[in-house]
Amino acid sequence: MNWDDLKLFLAVSRQPRLEQAAANLKIDPTTLSRHLRRLEISLGQTLFERTRRGHILTAQGEDLVEHAEAMESASLALLRAGEKDQAITGKIRLGVTEGFGTGVIAPSIRDFCDQWPSVELDLITLSGFVSVSKREADMSILLARPQTGRVRVRKLTDYRLQLYASRQYLERAQTIQSIADLAAHRLIGYVDDLIYAPQLRYFGDTLPGLSPHICSPSILGQLEMTRSGLGLCILPNFLARRHDELVKVLSDDVAVERTFWLATHEDVKDFARIRLMTEYLVSLVKTRAETFR
Repeated sequence: MNWDDLKLFLAVSRQPRLEQAAANLKIDPTTLSRHLRRLEISLGQTLFERTRRGHILTAQGEDLVEHAEAMESASLALLRAGEKDQAITGKIRLGVTEGFGTGVIAPSIRDFCDQWPSVELDLITLSGFVSVSKREADMSILLARPQTGRVRVRKLTDYRLQLYASRQYLERAQTIQSIADLAAHRLIGYVDDLIYAPQLRYFGDTLPGLSPHICSPSILGQLEMTRSGLGLCILPNFLARRHDELVKVLSDDVAVERTFWLATHEDVKDFARIRLMTEYLVSLVKTRAETFR
């Protein structure tokens, strides 16, 4: 049995679609499939059912995951021990929601990278999230506190979303004095069946009886449409405040409160580079607290 094959096995157990797992591993899907077959032959067991939904673990596969993850944890513990006497190096894979990653972290991360030039960084910004429990990332900034998995969780910051429109839109649109007036206006929001977290379903609570006319699964797409004068949109203050052409609408009546949570896998939480990134992120939101309100 080959430890390299076991690492590939774990990757597919966490991302059942072979093509996606191979892309994450930066290898060819055919090569990945061959390694999995070799592992199954060496063990004399069928570890996966090959289905249209991807590679689904069999009972034998689930048993092997437990042992392989124990080996993975032991390997990472050895790395942590060796790190104490060495310069801070290695890679951090940080998953973050699209708006926060693009609007807050990306413009500021140079400070961290300049201070720790030997640390490599994968900043994964998505209209969705990457799973720390499934080892798709070392750390992830999420909209909801994880309730399961071997993760260390801390609250990063609260933030507020409010209703915005461009000055251009307001100059030519009907006057807005109450929520009821919004029925005569074009609203921008998420594609309902592509919403990946319940925390993004705020139309029903905040604007009852109203729904968006123009939709995108991307908060950056919604931001740009709002900036163009297309309509009104509920946007995070930390994004909207970066653009002078955007104006709050009904600021006393429309306000949504949400929280960002930082999740870190238990196996890597004590790595020096992970601790430094955690400290950097906590300091970043603290120094920019006003932008989140």
